[in-house]
Amino acid sequence: MHILQAVRSGGTFQAARDRVLPTLAGRDRRLAYELAAGVLRGRADLDRRLRLRHADPRLHDVLRLGAYQLAALARVPAYAAVATSVELAREAAGDAAARYVNQALRRLARETGNRKRETGENTHPSWLVERWRRLFGATDTTRLVAWNDTKPNLTLQPARWSADVLALELRKVGFGVEEAPHGAGLRVSRLDHVSRFPFPVQLPGYSEGGFIVQDPAHALVCRYAAIPPGALVYDACAAPGGKAVMLERGGARVVAGDARPERMRRLAETTRRAGVAIRVTVADLLSAPLAPGTASAVLVDAPCSATGTMARHPDARWRITPRTIVHAARRQRALLAAAATLVGAGGLLVYSTCSLEPEENDDIVTEFLACHPEFGRAPVPAAVPAALLTPDGDLQSLPQRDGIDGAYAARFARTR
Repeated sequence: MHILQAVRSGGTFQAARDRVLPTLAGRDRRLAYELAAGVLRGRADLDRRLRLRHADPRLHDVLRLGAYQLAALARVPAYAAVATSVELAREAAGDAAARYVNQALRRLARETGNRKRETGENTHPSWLVERWRRLFGATDTTRLVAWNDTKPNLTLQPARWSADVLALELRKVGFGVEEAPHGAGLRVSRLDHVSRFPFPVQLPGYSEGGFIVQDPAHALVCRYAAIPPGALVYDACAAPGGKAVMLERGGARVVAGDARPERMRRLAETTRRAGVAIRVTVADLLSAPLAPGTASAVLVDAPCSATGTMARHPDARWRITPRTIVHAARRQRALLAAAATLVGAGGLLVYSTCSLEPEENDDIVTEFLACHPEFGRAPVPAAVPAALLTPDGDLQSLPQRDGIDGAYAARFARTR
């Protein structure tokens, strides 16, 4: 409930999760995460089935939680889901509210039994689904929506430990380990005899800095960047720090900056735990800790609509609007233009997002190159698999096609 209330008040699921879950016991933590994420993914479908527009707003999250348990969690008996929801309703709004919730959920239980609901395109805003249909076609949009409605895979990138050591230690405690798509990390799975899947902090190697959690798509952005060993790279929008760690492990000298002070603690914690020699600073691109023309390389992992990571951020589908994409693109143009001033002659500029939207990706790049003739595209052959490259040589991963997060990157060289 606390996570859902925080999201409804304007916070992000990730921030609410990171604040609430550590206060719970292990078993409660896993259930709370599954309930909150499941409700956010299926909110539109749950609201429709509950006829929520007629209900007291104080009861919306209570009803959604109860309905999600009835529809999707076979291990929670129907009577228990109803009883818990009734007590929450009584605490929130009194006895009349409790009776209303009891009737609504019992009706829903009769209609659905305890069968898992079928997910579909009613779990996303209709305008977004229509947008993707125009962009990808009907079949790929159905696959993309289905991907967003599944629990995300857990992929680890080796840090202080080698991939072999990390895989060995995970298997010792009963987890399945396989190479992630395109060799970008290790994908961890639960074996049949392991009853619970822990959070990353409970995995072997976490406290020792043996790994960081990072989807293959974002590791591939770092490969695509192909920063030469020893080069000074400014990671301009660095939090939470995964790309900075991967760049440093590849041999670059990294300065990691971010303009959002509230995210600096996580950035500093990630780099410290991974044992990398990275200078961390609170700065935006307009006040970067580098003189103009002195950076060997700049990475702009720009804030975006994050439509490529909606499986991991189930609240994002309800947070985004058409104006979100417009506003993000405006900010991205400014960030990329500011970053260009830091790059020295012969240096590199890498632009990336986790968006699927052309306005935030190739449209930004096309406009940038038209306004900055001193830069040209400079992809490195074989840095990433050819199947992930656009005709212009940019990186583009698509969840429905590649089975990883959506990501985009373009690599430029300053020629004069």
